Amino acid sequence: MTRSATRLLVAGVGNIFLADDAFGPEVIQALEGRPLPPGVRVRDFGIRGLDLAYELLDGYDTAVLVDAAARGHRPGTLSLIEPEPPGGGTGAAPPEAHGMDPAKVLALAAHLGDEPLPRVLVLACEPEVRPHGDEDITPGISAPVREAVDRAVAALHTLVPALLADPAAMPSLSRPDESTDPSAAEVPLPVAGGVDDR
Repeated sequence: MTRSATRLLVAGVGNIFLADDAFGPEVIQALEGRPLPPGVRVRDFGIRGLDLAYELLDGYDTAVLVDAAARGHRPGTLSLIEPEPPGGGTGAAPPEAHGMDPAKVLALAAHLGDEPLPRVLVLACEPEVRPHGDEDITPGISAPVREAVDRAVAALHTLVPALLADPAAMPSLSRPDESTDPSAAEVPLPVAGGVDDR
């Protein structure tokens, strides 16, 4: 059987109890009011890395992970990152099955499955407050990251149609001042009224 339609996953990742780490789940919640095109799988994985690893093995062409990631930019900066696929080395210890570090989740998915992984992009937001595991629970996200949630939703409404049309596409960049890392690409932030709600 031949699969004709592009399959795309948008996955929110992060801990809602650790300040700005809740960015991914907040974006997924905001998408409920502005749904992506039919057929796009949108899901909040929280900190369930094993669930996400198995989901990545379900025949997607592309997966967009939405996450907070400290990259040295201003808080609230959005970056589109295409991480290197995990190496297929043999003989290494199995990757960690718990936690939600995207690199470890990709390594785990590669370890669990025989099929190639989908192309993975990370829509990352620079956090302002991101407690570490030994700190107290800190619910609620900072003002710059809260403001970035709506921009991330708008960016996904630009990014997703482009990826559905061509899973290998990298959308054009409109804010290169926010990223000096050649491995990252800035997500185009459309002008008001420039995004169709479909």
